[in-house]
Amino acid sequence: MKNNNDPQHELARAVALTLISRGWKIALAESCTGGLVCATLTDLAGSSDWLERGYITYSNAAKSECLDVPIETIESFGAVSEQVARAMAEGALHNAHINAAISITGIAGPTGGSPEKPVGTVCFGWAIKESIGNDVINTATLTKHFKGDRQIIREQARDFALSQFLEILKPKNA
Repeated sequence: MKNNNDPQHELARAVALTLISRGWKIALAESCTGGLVCATLTDLAGSSDWLERGYITYSNAAKSECLDVPIETIESFGAVSEQVARAMAEGALHNAHINAAISITGIAGPTGGSPEKPVGTVCFGWAIKESIGNDVINTATLTKHFKGDRQIIREQARDFALSQFLEILKPKNA
C-alpha cells in the first residue's frame, strides 16, 4: 500500500477494527493471490494483535497438507471450486484455533482457464466461529468472475474477500 488514504488501506483498517472490537484473530488461506491479502493486512502497524497467520497453498498438495482439504474434494470439484474454498477456510480456522478465516482459490491467468472456469474465476470462503470453545462454524462461499490482467484479477480478489468479510460480519438488523 502506498499511503494511508488508499482504498486498500481503508479496507484493511476496517477489517482490523472489526476484529479488534470482537477480540478476534483471523487466518488467511490464499492460492491465486499468493499472500496478497496477508501483505495488505500486515501493512498496518499492530496487525500481530489480530492477524494469526497466513497459508499460501498454491498447489493441490499444499491445500491438502496444510489445510486438510480432502484430495477427493479437489479431484471431484477441482482446486477452483466453492467446495475447496470452503474446506480451505475451515481448515485454516481449525488449524489456527481462531474465530475467522478467509480463503481464496482461483485462476488469475493469463493461462489456466477453461470454458467452464475461465481466467478470472475466483472462489472464496469465509469461516466464522463465534466463540473458540464452540464447535459451530458458519461458512459462506461465493464464486466471482473478474476481468483484467493477472495483477488486476488478484487485486480485485483481495478487495472482494475483505469487503465481503465485513459484510458477513455486519449485524443482521443493520
